[in-house]
Amino acid sequence: MNATKRPRVVIIGAGFGGLTAAKALKNAPVDVTLIDRRNHHLFQPLLYQVATAGLAPNQIATPIRAIVRQQKNVRVELGTVEAIDPAQRHVVLGDRHVPYDYLIVATGARHAYFGHDDWERFAPGLKTLEDATEQRKRILLAFERAELEPDPAERAALTTFVVIGGGPTGVETAGAIAELANKALARDYRRIDPKSARIILVEAAPRILGNFPPDLSEHARRALEKLGVEVRIGNAVTKVDETGVTLGGEHIGSRCVIWAAGVQSSPAARWLSLPADRAGRAIIGGDLRAPHHPNIFIIGDCAAVNGADGKQLPGVAPVAKQQGDYAARVIKAEFEGNPLAEPFGYIDYGNLATVGRKAAVADFRGFHLKGFIGWFVWSAAHIYYLIGFKNRIAVALDWVWSYLTFERGARLITGDITDEAPAATAKRDAA
Repeated sequence: MNATKRPRVVIIGAGFGGLTAAKALKNAPVDVTLIDRRNHHLFQPLLYQVATAGLAPNQIATPIRAIVRQQKNVRVELGTVEAIDPAQRHVVLGDRHVPYDYLIVATGARHAYFGHDDWERFAPGLKTLEDATEQRKRILLAFERAELEPDPAERAALTTFVVIGGGPTGVETAGAIAELANKALARDYRRIDPKSARIILVEAAPRILGNFPPDLSEHARRALEKLGVEVRIGNAVTKVDETGVTLGGEHIGSRCVIWAAGVQSSPAARWLSLPADRAGRAIIGGDLRAPHHPNIFIIGDCAAVNGADGKQLPGVAPVAKQQGDYAARVIKAEFEGNPLAEPFGYIDYGNLATVGRKAAVADFRGFHLKGFIGWFVWSAAHIYYLIGFKNRIAVALDWVWSYLTFERGARLITGDITDEAPAATAKRDAA
């Protein structure tokens, strides 16, 4: 480090971890460069609500520059990182090289299809606003096409929605689609009955919400089934194509399949030639530093870190935020001459997942909440952690309105709708 200059801290990724680290360095005598390939911070836990027409995209996303505009030591750069040069201490963005004294890598994760990347075309996931608006388009177009479809079999396939993955995202998405069909769309069509739509949640494990206690998992399953969702547990998907999903020997015809089953880390481990786990996460120790590179911290979904119990920490927002704060504190302590000795320790405040209207589950260190109380706590927690007062008010008002009227105000089909549905393409090719 050049002692005559302020330390340069570069943060790659403005997600939960990266943004928390940047904000934690607010009053530190360092120059922070925050790099992201998008100009907004996304509140991913509510992304499924955009996909199911519950919220508008701008209600869960905030421009990065607006978030840090009062923080004079932060500079925001829009760009896609292609490599990291630890020898020269540069981050490579095409022709640009951004120098650093300390580097925090918080680049997140993307969808993982367990070796079947060809499935992504037919079963896209939910990681970005673009993903969410495309899913919203697919879901709403399925009903529109069903309204015009004369063939009963094709009409049934159009109104069959398969969600693959029984974690919080899959559970919340399946419940939201069921409520959309049963309430918001119920009286809007003349030829079809949206309430007859078939929503199927597929989970290969023995139960959904596997990171929750068994009683909460079972409560969530019953709540989903009360909404009309078919919960298929212990069933692994063996094929996904334009006609639907295959579970073992059973084929389910569907024109709208949503993937919520797995994630693959960003290339952080590859950039630094580090060992990685099966999901591509860089394997690091409790100090969150990259092996052999003490000035590089890896946090969030691209890091494989074990907690105090020896188990790998989950890829959830609270972990990323606490890691971002820890990395910032370590950096400040080092250039102040008081190195921080203790390793990162995650404080697990609990898990929450909503199943639908008035139904959610919450586990706070063994203290369980279910039903309406769980749903109220889930709603309050998500509103509290949203960035921006305006977004908090907008989301709260939308939820109150939806609760009272069952309406979904963001039911917009955007983009090109002239493309043929997958089944139509398949029929034409067969002919």
